[in-house]
Amino acid sequence: MDLARRLRARAQDSEEVINQRLALGKREITHWGEYDYVIVNKDFDRAYADLLHIYRAERMKPVRNPWLPPFVQDLLDEKI
Repeated sequence: MDLARRLRARAQDSEEVINQRLALGKREITHWGEYDYVIVNKDFDRAYADLLHIYRAERMKPVRNPWLPPFVQDLLDEKI
């Protein structure tokens, strides 16, 4: 596994800690279907771009824009 090789190459953790981290990662991955978004970090630039797209989309949700209801109401109240 690529991650295991990278963790071992860093030489910062014991084998026991590396194995614990890998096991935790596997448990976390099993929950992938519970999330609204999944970013696969095989290509950093692509993963970062995906993250930015998600961030921007989330910022556009009506619930995150308290100014929107009065704005829409003003549009509706305009005389035609």
